[in-house]
Amino acid sequence: MDQALLLVRNELPAPGLRLAARSGSCHQCLYQFLAFVPPSNGSLTKPGTASVMVDTQHPLTLMLNSSVGDRELCKIQYNFGEFGNYSLVVKALTANTETVSCDLIINEGPINSYLPILFAFLVYTGILAVLIVGRLFMKIDPVRNWVYKKLNPRETDRLINSELGSPNTTDSINCDPAPHSWSTASRQRLHSLDTFRGLSLVIMVFVNYGGGKYWFFKHESWNGLTVADLVFPWFVFIMGTSIALSLSSMLRWGSSKWKVLRKILWRSFLLILLGIIVVNPNYCLKPLSWDNLRIPGVLQRLGFTYLVVAALELLFTRVESGTWEAPYPALQDILPYWPQWIFILILEVIWLCLTFLLPVPDCPRGYLGPGGIGDFGKYPNCTGGAAGYIDRLLLGEKHIYQHPSSSVTYQTTMPYDPEGILGTINSIVMAFLGLQAGKITLFYKDQHKQIMSRFIIWSILMGIISAILTKCSKEEGFIPINKNLWSISYVTTTGCFAFILLLLIYYLVDVKKLWSGAPFFYPGMNSILVYIGHEVFENYFPFKWKMQDSQSHAEHLTQNLTATTLWVLISYLLYRRRIFWKI
Repeated sequence: MDQALLLVRNELPAPGLRLAARSGSCHQCLYQFLAFVPPSNGSLTKPGTASVMVDTQHPLTLMLNSSVGDRELCKIQYNFGEFGNYSLVVKALTANTETVSCDLIINEGPINSYLPILFAFLVYTGILAVLIVGRLFMKIDPVRNWVYKKLNPRETDRLINSELGSPNTTDSINCDPAPHSWSTASRQRLHSLDTFRGLSLVIMVFVNYGGGKYWFFKHESWNGLTVADLVFPWFVFIMGTSIALSLSSMLRWGSSKWKVLRKILWRSFLLILLGIIVVNPNYCLKPLSWDNLRIPGVLQRLGFTYLVVAALELLFTRVESGTWEAPYPALQDILPYWPQWIFILILEVIWLCLTFLLPVPDCPRGYLGPGGIGDFGKYPNCTGGAAGYIDRLLLGEKHIYQHPSSSVTYQTTMPYDPEGILGTINSIVMAFLGLQAGKITLFYKDQHKQIMSRFIIWSILMGIISAILTKCSKEEGFIPINKNLWSISYVTTTGCFAFILLLLIYYLVDVKKLWSGAPFFYPGMNSILVYIGHEVFENYFPFKWKMQDSQSHAEHLTQNLTATTLWVLISYLLYRRRIFWKI
């Protein structure tokens, strides 16, 4: 999977050739030796040959050098196709072999590995169309009454008798008073927030299960952004939004700040504890070893981020109702909270100072690279710069993630944790941006144009900051977009997308009510249960089974989509039974 066969034919009499390659996704990397191609010994009928497997996920640059003197003979850049069969023919154009030609020939065409995605899209689109048509039919009274009667004839008779004024009317009302109050409370909730959270969670589950083994559903090896890199910051963002709404609600209902603080501390503790349990799954296989216990993780970062942002909001929140008289009306949702902004700016200054000024042994100051074979192999043990050094120093090498996403492309050997200590500072900043979105919805309640216009302004502002920091470049900016480092440009870029996405969902779900938020709304209402459940039961049937062909994108995609769909269905059933796991 994600490989092609390359046969190199050397028709040069002597000497042999050295074949090396460099991936297009590997920035400033050393060429990696692939094979030695023997000479033809002057016989065109029996050229020297060598077969190698080449990567098809990204364009490759192939370089052929003479084995004597290391003279470069030719260089070819090509994006090979999956399961393709290719030949690279090297021959002399002149008698003295000074001029050499390298011709790439396709012996057998590659397959289209993206067809399973198209097929899956059509299947889910068909399911959606059936559901929409079914919903339209259910609006027709005769059809709806017939369906209800077939599904539950006793309930139908009870409802009919109730409408006709049967003496059982009182009993039918008193037998289950909960649904009315529950649905009323549900209507007061912003469904767009749960839909946003659910969308992020569904993509996260799909990505964690493998994403069909497609490279764009995996985390970027270092700098850059893929679909997989969007979901965690979005989840952090919407957590910040929920903090603003939940704290406002609790204080408005009369809870004291000390009581709310105790809830914040308890919830943070539970998230961190659950995170440590979830990221150390060997408790199912053998006794847990404290020597290699991983300390950082997704839930741990969520727990600490929640603690800081919620405590910050609790400290400076305004319990009293009414608007604040601001000298600048356009900033009336920002200026009352200026101490919070000062605190966040101080945190960001700390991140910048530690990242660019902290001395790291045997590494250049301010290094942001992956180490390994990156930067032409100058700093092989400097993965993550200051961020990696702080984790290894404070937590220990054995207590952080051992297989970072950079280990394949950049061949890094140093452990590095993408949920490490230094990056948590910027996850706090991300949650604070979400907190600002929550304040906007509170301050301009039911003023849809005001809310949406501010979401647009924040999105544009984040986009401008990202463009400046990155110079609109993947690798050449002041601070590149990097999920492993949780760089500030990564926060502003994903924050820009988060404001846009929240704007669209808010408009469709809460303003125009064109969409109920289904099916993403349901996992959004049970996010902790779905996240922990998908991690714990990842390797159990029916979420995983033995494949007939483990080298097939189609089989991986089928398995991963099935598992993700099952969690959406589970969350729907829990929603119908009003089971919500809250921490």
